[in-house]
Amino acid sequence: MGGLGATGVTDGVAVAVLWIGLGYAAWVDWRTREVEDHVWVAMAVAGLVLGVVRAWPGAGGSVAPDGYRSVGLWLLVAGLALEHFVPWDEAVGRFREWLPGAIELVLYALVGAVLATDAWTFGVDTGVVAALAAYVGILLARALFEVRLLYGGADAKAMMVAGVVVPVWAAPWIAVPASATTILAAYPFALTLLMDGALCAAVVPIALAVHNLRAGDFEFPRGFTGFRIDVADLPERFVWVRDPTFDSTADEAETSEDDRKIRERQRDELRARGITRIWVTPQLPFVILLAAGAVAAVLVGNMVFDLAALL
Repeated sequence: MGGLGATGVTDGVAVAVLWIGLGYAAWVDWRTREVEDHVWVAMAVAGLVLGVVRAWPGAGGSVAPDGYRSVGLWLLVAGLALEHFVPWDEAVGRFREWLPGAIELVLYALVGAVLATDAWTFGVDTGVVAALAAYVGILLARALFEVRLLYGGADAKAMMVAGVVVPVWAAPWIAVPASATTILAAYPFALTLLMDGALCAAVVPIALAVHNLRAGDFEFPRGFTGFRIDVADLPERFVWVRDPTFDSTADEAETSEDDRKIRERQRDELRARGITRIWVTPQLPFVILLAAGAVAAVLVGNMVFDLAALL
């Protein structure tokens, strides 16, 4: 089963936490475009407990003979993930604006140094691999968020906690070529989740084209990237206006309510110009694609590796 050193029961619980947690987050994000941190905290805590069960001495042979070392490493990495959901930075930032960022950078470096030193000194067992994989997932999610490849905070948080719940998934439930699964024995699940989620995005243009064809509104090429709605409906739809275009440089939306107010202003301007129908692009939350990627990752592993193995 998936997850290094985990029992079948632990694997099943981990998959249930992953699918239910990301499924619920995707549903909330679709309806409100905001996911409360308690969802991520619940998943991260569940992942922490599951990781301790996997790494506990004698639990599936997942820990080195020298005792509780893997348990300690796991608690360190899971604690790093949970740190992102505690608002300590607000209090610290009152003293110096740069201080929270500097402290987080030190925390990332210290955890990485502990993991590297332990692996170098004592070797790598399955418990250490799980801790390293989860750490890489946290680091990657944060880096992608900082460079805005993951634009929403919920996307980065989903990646982080998914990697804590399931650090490694080495045996997909559906048989795939052996060459596609060999690397998964030490491959961060969070990265597989991201890659599978990105591939799932290929369904979106097809779905939009089908919708537009059924509505008799298909135009090439924008029939693959958007659809038409009545201007009156604009404030209540999570969309970006594409035709006609607006200067969006002055519009900064911190919350879904801010975003709705922007669309209200756009509606009023469009009405003043006598425009009644417009082309829009849906604001599809990436959390939805990550939830789809979580299903794919458990069932068939990394779809990129699967496709490469078939070629």
